[in-house]
Amino acid sequence: MTNPSSSVPQRLLRSRWLSPILLLAVWEGASRVGLIPDHVLTAPSQVLLTLIAMIRSGELPTNLIVSFGRAAVGLGIGIAAGMVLGLVAGLSRQGEALVDPLMQIKRTIPVVALAPLFIVWFGIGETPKIALIAFATLFPVYLNLYNGIRGVDKRLVEGALSFGLNRWQLIAHVILPGALPSLLVGLRYALSIAIVLLVIAEQINASAGLGFLINNARDFMRTDIIVVCLMVYALLGLGADLIVRAIENRALAWRPKLVEA
Repeated sequence: MTNPSSSVPQRLLRSRWLSPILLLAVWEGASRVGLIPDHVLTAPSQVLLTLIAMIRSGELPTNLIVSFGRAAVGLGIGIAAGMVLGLVAGLSRQGEALVDPLMQIKRTIPVVALAPLFIVWFGIGETPKIALIAFATLFPVYLNLYNGIRGVDKRLVEGALSFGLNRWQLIAHVILPGALPSLLVGLRYALSIAIVLLVIAEQINASAGLGFLINNARDFMRTDIIVVCLMVYALLGLGADLIVRAIENRALAWRPKLVEA
C-alpha cells in the first residue's frame, strides 16, 4: 500500500519504470550525437516509428499471435506436466523414488542441446518448438512444487489430522495451500524460461512469428525491426510476470509481507 506521506522523489526512486526510462534516454542521446551509428543500433525514436508502422500494417500483430500461441501451448504443457510430477514425487516416497531421479537427469541436460534430437523426431514444424518450451518449463514447476510440499509444516499436518481430515482433504486444504508460494515461484521461473526458449525455438526454420521477423531483419540489417521484436519479447516476459504477481497477491493475501509495496 502506497504511503500518502511519501514525497514525489521518494515515489519516483521506488518506481519500477525509472531504470528503463533512464536507459532509453542515454541510448537516444548517444544515437543523436553519433556515438551509436544506425547500422549498429537504431535510436529509440526510430524504433518507435518502426513499431507504429508494423502495427498499422498488421505485420507485428499477426506474427505476435503466432509466437504467443507457441509459448502458451508449450508453457501449458510444461506447467501441467511439472505439477503432476511434483505432486507424485512430493506426496509419496515411492513417487519420489520413481520420478526424482529422472528429473535430476533431465536437469543436467541443457534443453538447447535437445533441439537437434527434437528436429529428428518431430521435423522442423511447430512441434519441436513447442516441445522445447514444454521440456524447459517443466523442471522449475516440478522442483518448486516438490520442495513446497515437502516444506509444509508438520505441525499443521498433525493438527489437520486431529480434526479428522482424510488424505484428500489434507492435500486439498493443507498441503497444496502450504506449497502454493513455492509453486508460484516456480511458475515465475517457468514463464521467464518460456520466453527465452521461444527466442531460441523460433530460430528453427520459422515461417511466421517474432523469430521469423528477426531473421528477415538480420538479412537486411534492419536493426530497428530486430529491436522492436526484442522489445515485444521483453514485454511478453514482463506481462507474464505481472500476471503471476497479481495471482500471487490475490492467492497469498493472508501471508504477512516483510516489505510493503
